[in-house]
Amino acid sequence: MAVLDKDVITLSSFNSVSRADAQILILGSMPGKASLEQAQYYAHPRNAFWSIMGQLLGFPTSLDYKTRLQMLIDKRVALWDVMKHCERHSSLDSDIVESSVVANDFHEFLTQHKAIQLIALNGKKAEQSFHRYVWRDLAGMFSNIEVVGLPSTSPANARMTLQEKTDYWAKHVNIPDERG
Repeated sequence: MAVLDKDVITLSSFNSVSRADAQILILGSMPGKASLEQAQYYAHPRNAFWSIMGQLLGFPTSLDYKTRLQMLIDKRVALWDVMKHCERHSSLDSDIVESSVVANDFHEFLTQHKAIQLIALNGKKAEQSFHRYVWRDLAGMFSNIEVVGLPSTSPANARMTLQEKTDYWAKHVNIPDERG
């Protein structure tokens, strides 16, 4: 992270977590402060992402971070963010400076991950940014891929209970078994 001034910070997302035959790609917008500080996806203790994934994949959330990532990889679930870089005033997606957004290279990613069948967008900002900065240019080339917006797992999304979020994710994200 590089500081531009005392209020605006330029942020960079993490590398993708995936295997070549991944079938589902889950995208956030940009990691929040806790995630960036710990260099871990969804590190904020109140973020529901790992709880939901644990329920969908059948693993305890008490597993260490590396093992949780491996559980996703083993189930052919890839993890990444829409944005490669952006400026933001806080951890809130609403504080992202739109003119600063640089999207990750999805053309390259999807070309290298030909088995992707579903792109699941974690929250409104991820959904809006993906459609604005990525999908409008790629939808025709990758028309076989379903794109679905999901309720944010962020603690800032308090409109839904954990169970409601989990039910929604379970209904829209069908995790493949090990055989594909």
